[in-house]
Order: sequence, then C-alpha cells, then structure tokens
Amino acid sequence: MLPREDTNQLWRSEFTSSTQTRSYSVNHNNQRRRLLLFLPTYLFQVPLQSMGCCLRAAPSSSFLLNHPRPNPIINSILLCCVNGPPDSTSSSSSSTPPSYSQKWYNRQKSPLITVPDIDRQWVTADPNNNSNTTPLLSEERFTVVSYNILADRNAFKHWDLYRNVPSIFLRWHHRKRVICEELIGLNPDIICLQEVDKYFDLLTILEKAGYLGSYKRRTGDYVDGCAMFWKADKFQLLEGESIEFRQYGLRDNVAQLSVFEMRKAKSRRILIGNVHVLYNPRRGDVKLGQIRFLLSKAYILSKKWENAPVVLAGDYNSTPQSAIYSFFSSSELNILLHDRGNLSGQKDCRPTQSLGVRQEKGSLFVLMDRFLHSSWTSEEIKIATGDTGSRVVRHPLKLYSSYAMVKGSTGTRGPNGEPLATSYHSKFLGTVDYLWFSDGIVPTKVMDTLPINVLKKIGGLPCQKIGSDHLPLVSEFAFTPSIEDENRTSNILTS
Repeated sequence: MLPREDTNQLWRSEFTSSTQTRSYSVNHNNQRRRLLLFLPTYLFQVPLQSMGCCLRAAPSSSFLLNHPRPNPIINSILLCCVNGPPDSTSSSSSSTPPSYSQKWYNRQKSPLITVPDIDRQWVTADPNNNSNTTPLLSEERFTVVSYNILADRNAFKHWDLYRNVPSIFLRWHHRKRVICEELIGLNPDIICLQEVDKYFDLLTILEKAGYLGSYKRRTGDYVDGCAMFWKADKFQLLEGESIEFRQYGLRDNVAQLSVFEMRKAKSRRILIGNVHVLYNPRRGDVKLGQIRFLLSKAYILSKKWENAPVVLAGDYNSTPQSAIYSFFSSSELNILLHDRGNLSGQKDCRPTQSLGVRQEKGSLFVLMDRFLHSSWTSEEIKIATGDTGSRVVRHPLKLYSSYAMVKGSTGTRGPNGEPLATSYHSKFLGTVDYLWFSDGIVPTKVMDTLPINVLKKIGGLPCQKIGSDHLPLVSEFAFTPSIEDENRTSNILTS
C-alpha cells in the first residue's frame, strides 16, 4: 500500500488539476465528509448507515455505466472510492500515480461472452437467371468488398451504441487485427472501406498483402473517410476522382470514383465507386441529393471510359424498404409521395422492431406528426432533386443489387432478396450496405450474411470475430459478353 500521505497527495493534485478549484484532501479518518460535500447528492443511491462508511456507500461501477448524466472526473473519483486507494505490489520506486483518463464504461476485465459460430457461406448465382449473359473466362472475374469498419473515434464517441460490447472488442488494436484478418482471408481484388480514420495502419498491413490504396477524408472537423484498396498485380488504376459533397451544399460526406483496367485483359475496364452517405435519418433530402450527385458523376466517368461497367459500394444509410432504395433500383422517385423525414427507412429498424415488433401508427398524434414531417420546402426539394421546379428525381444508370440478384437462405434474406441485417448495435438492426452494379457485369456469387438469431446471440457488434458494427459485403463479378466478343466467337465458329 502507498503511505497515506502519498495517497492523499496524489488525489489532491488530481482534484486541483481537473476541477480548477481549491484543493480537497481525502483523509481516511475524519475528513471523508469533505469529499461527500463536494459530490452531487444524486450520485448516491444507497442510504448511509453512518458517516464512517461513506466511501463504501459510493455507487458501484455498474451504476456509473448507466447513469444519464456521467461526469468523468467525479466517476473516476468514485471508482477509486469503490475500489479503495491505489495499491502498489512492487517497490516504491516503481509506483506511478493513478490514471483517471481511462474510459470508465464497458469496464469488463475479460470478455466472458461466448460467441456463437460465425460461419458465412458463399452463395452461387443461379445460371438460369443469367442465361443471356454467360460469364466469360474465370480470369475475367473479380471480387469486391464493401465494409464500414467503424471509425475508432466513433466507437468511443457513440459508446451508448455499444453497451453490450466488452471494451476490449472496441479497442482499435483488437479491431485492426480482426478487420485485416477478415479482409486478407476474403482475398478480394478490390476493397471499399467506410469510416476509416486509421488509414495508414491498414495500408501498412494491406501493402504487404499486395494491395495499393487511396484515401479521401471527410471535410470539416471529421477525421474519418473512405478508402479504396486494389490488388496491384491484377488491376491498373487509370483514373481516380474524389467527391466532396460540401462543395455542393450537401454536408461533409465524401465519395471515391476509380477506373481500373485488368492487367491480363486490357479491354476490361471497371468503374468502382465508394461512398458513405449521411447518417441523419431525418435528412432524406440530403441523402437523396448526395446519391443523385454520385450517380451522375459515375455515369459521366463511365461514358468517358467507353461505357465501363459500374460497381457502387458503400454504406448508404437506407434500408431495402425505403424510398431511397427504390430510387436506386427504378432510376426515379417522386419525392412528394414520400415522407421527407423517413426517406431512408432507418426509423423502422430498431432492434425490437426489426424482429417483427412494430409500434402502433394509427393514433392521431402519430398521424399528425407524420403529416408535419412529410411536407417539403422549396429548399429541400432543390437539395433532393437539384431543381426547385422538379418533383421527380432521376438518375441515368440502370442499377441492380448484387445480393438481391443472388438469392440466399430464408434465414438471412428479406422479401426482396436483400440481407436482413448488415449492421447491428443497440439502436439499429437492419441493412444499409449494398453493392450496386450496372450492365456489362453480373454477380456470380456473394458471401451470405448472418441470420438474425445468430446476431442476437452475439448481443451486438463488434465482437471477438467481427471487427465492426457492420458486416462486410462480398461479391464476385464476371464481365458479360460484349457485341465484339459475340462477333469474334461467331467468326471463329464459322471459319
């Protein structure tokens, strides 16, 4: 044990530097009342039998985890009160002051949660669905991964989303290892990542696995962004473009567009897009504006490179039942037919609702609220459509979802073929990630997602075997025969 004078001195200095107030000392005999008078009374949830046991009556660490008004300084002091003064089992020369800067939530000493088997299977496309577009040789196939890896800063800034996650699974040194093991194990040709704030950590590892990379950080005060990696021995980068939506009045999100050429088949080019769309569930107008602009830029770049097929990866923060999803698949959307406050469908995907438990929506107050939030202002119409006089937003690409085209099991897929869940935390369980593609390529197989019951057993992501609160989407694509290919084949057969 440290001498009592040393302990008091350490605590006194911590109080003085942290609170900028007069020094409060903690004496283990008759000066405990000073500490109690300093602390707010709402922190104490158990009656004090006597002032002699006041420190033992301080709230437990489990109470601190759930308290609605956390104060890191006070909580650090209380945790010391619960656990007693600092110990020193080594010599006095190695004694160091206690640190109160450590995170005080999710304080599990060791992860005791048993993670169920996480077995994701490849699902192969039905050849009958692509009878008119038979894939070419295997060397003209390529695999794309889309993965929101959860920015390190966001993992702790929004800690309330991960109450069920042991702190060790949130730490970057653990998640980095798991994420890189996932990616290298999948062995994709192109990797599209969102929420990347440790780009060079990933680049250092992936370069050794044969990848090159590019990165675009979000604008403003944000530290994360989008990153794209590709196999250097399979693809050559022809052109790269970054989009800052802030330049067009569409918030601080960013996107990447890159044109690649296959090294073994010089005539095969592909345009890959990577985006993380605005999260805010109520700003469907901004989401729609970002997507509209991205698709327009992708179309122009594809035309520039002789109609190169397009793959658009990303976290679109929109569900398969949403109006925004319909905009992707049908190429147009009449915005006045939809609630501007729920274009993304995110409000319907809380964990309890995702399992079939829906809130009642027939009350007068709920209907009035929906009506008030469904009206569009001229400014919101301009943001969504690009024109205050337009009510219909359109895009020039004909897009399909790779997972919807390759049917999976009933335990992992919803009514329209999309995964039931690609993201899971305490406030959301649903699908927001997609791999969209255009004509010129077809998906030959996808890596199926996890069933809902398995995710519920895990209790929340990230976990021991998954490094993010999202699941990586993986799809293999093959080029379809072009007119030149068909003519060449016909000439060979007739000669």
